[in-house]
Amino acid sequence: MHLPFSVLKSAALFVALLPGLTWLPAVAESGSSLTILGTVEDASIVQEDITLEARLDTGATSSSLNALEQETFERDEEEWIRFEIVDPEDEDARLTLERPIERSARIRQHSGELDERHVVRLELCLGDRKIEADTTLVDRTELTYQLLVGRSHMAGHILVDSGNEHLLPPDCPTDEDSTDAVE
Repeated sequence: MHLPFSVLKSAALFVALLPGLTWLPAVAESGSSLTILGTVEDASIVQEDITLEARLDTGATSSSLNALEQETFERDEEEWIRFEIVDPEDEDARLTLERPIERSARIRQHSGELDERHVVRLELCLGDRKIEADTTLVDRTELTYQLLVGRSHMAGHILVDSGNEHLLPPDCPTDEDSTDAVE
């Protein structure tokens, strides 16, 4: 039996790609699963129960939060930072947050310039995932989203569907329901 070349070529391509697809069943079999979210989702800052519209960016290593009026201070012999974010319910109002400073980071901007930023730990609820990771503080008022979620918050937990937005609202168990926050 002679098959047309185009059929043979398609069959050869399928067989060549088949080994690359074998990881899909392995994810399901291992008991590990990823939550599928879009490029824009609502994310809750767990500690304050504040929900912000966020850009999920697989090209960004770390997450960053819009932080205005940053002021450092000392509490219990640790360096802390107090900052404001735009109230998602009223864009003319501000909400004040405080966090211990984990470290400072030098971030290379798209322009090539280095920017020094304070880094804090931020626990976010994205879909059904409660994830804590380092987050840089920066003035993002000129950008569309107050929160950019980078790979540090998503790796091993979230798969981004680049063609969708707002797939799942934040719906994480409260501390009373579960104490197993993912790091």
